[in-house]
Amino acid sequence: MRRHSVIIHTFAAVAAVALAAGCNPAAAGPKESGAPSSASSAPAGPSGSAAPDDKPNGGSPSGGASTPASQVLLKDGTENEQVRELQARLKQLGLFKRSPTAFYGSITATAVKAFQEKHGLPATGSVDDATWQKLLASSRKPTENELRPPTTNELDTPDPRCMTGRVMCISKESRTLAWMVDGKVVSAMDVRFGSENTPTREGLFSVEWKARKWTSTIYHTPMPYAMFFSRGQAVHFSQDFANRGYAGASHGCVNVRDKAKLSVLFDQVKVGDKVVVYW
Repeated sequence: MRRHSVIIHTFAAVAAVALAAGCNPAAAGPKESGAPSSASSAPAGPSGSAAPDDKPNGGSPSGGASTPASQVLLKDGTENEQVRELQARLKQLGLFKRSPTAFYGSITATAVKAFQEKHGLPATGSVDDATWQKLLASSRKPTENELRPPTTNELDTPDPRCMTGRVMCISKESRTLAWMVDGKVVSAMDVRFGSENTPTREGLFSVEWKARKWTSTIYHTPMPYAMFFSRGQAVHFSQDFANRGYAGASHGCVNVRDKAKLSVLFDQVKVGDKVVVYW
């Protein structure tokens, strides 16, 4: 009996953690008219935002002694403010063709490799101290507008699953949502995602239900134009995203900062339309 009790308690703890990882756990709050609990757009505080690992300081990223040239500082999968500065500097040199996102993906790696080839450095696609120092010498300190431009991010290459039907095609690398119909982009907008502790799920989903006006039952914050697609995670407008940009994060939802664009999209999207979230 004691062994069975331990197993039951362990399973309950794991289940609780799994539910808490969503934008809004399905178990949180009562359901109304059969609708699941809402997701969250609560401003990300110290525990909700993914804190940068490094702060750009104009010299060695560690701020201390020079790092050996062979040690990798930034690579595919890294996400912090130093990556944002890297992207902004590469954009000054015409090697990075979109707005900085602070996420180091394949597009950033390609730009870094091109920079390394141009300057006679080992073309690894990752940033070591030699690459970083050469980049600092070849570019100037980015302005705030260069780091966080007010314009819409450039779209990523659509995932193949986005090329048929009606679909919200959401790229984590470019941080964009493209509303596509039969392979053609109808509209596009900037988005942000959950933090490391509350990640936005990736995969193929469909719009389960919609709410023009909704308040999170777990965080008690407004979620206008919410379109739910995965166990409480939703695409919705976020005032915090509009105010702070990528300085914050959601609790798993896909936040949109352009309310006017999302309002139009909300009227076009139907329950059952596809949602694709991918890197």
